[in-house]
Amino acid sequence: MKSICLAALVSLAIIPPSVFAVSYPVDLEQTLNGTEVLARTETIDRDIAGLTLQNFGQQPVVCTALFRNGPESPRTRRVTLEPGETRPLTAKFTREVIRLRIKLTCEEAQ
Repeated sequence: MKSICLAALVSLAIIPPSVFAVSYPVDLEQTLNGTEVLARTETIDRDIAGLTLQNFGQQPVVCTALFRNGPESPRTRRVTLEPGETRPLTAKFTREVIRLRIKLTCEEAQ
């Protein structure tokens, strides 16, 4: 019995962590309105999505991200980025994400 348990533990240690990684398709629609913002999507967990924004411009930027996962209510996140600043945005859903759609709109702060 000990050898079976030991063999099971050894086989789990050999499996690369990437096998357990969460992955789902992400569609990112960007309307940057002349701002210099870089957006990177992240799949954090089966029901959590992330978006990292970085402002390369010389002016503060206001960004709004709308996270949509199927029939659930969209999650809206707003952030003001100072020049050179990087900020993460996350959204947690009640259901497992199958396909995520993010609509990002950025414009210079007034």
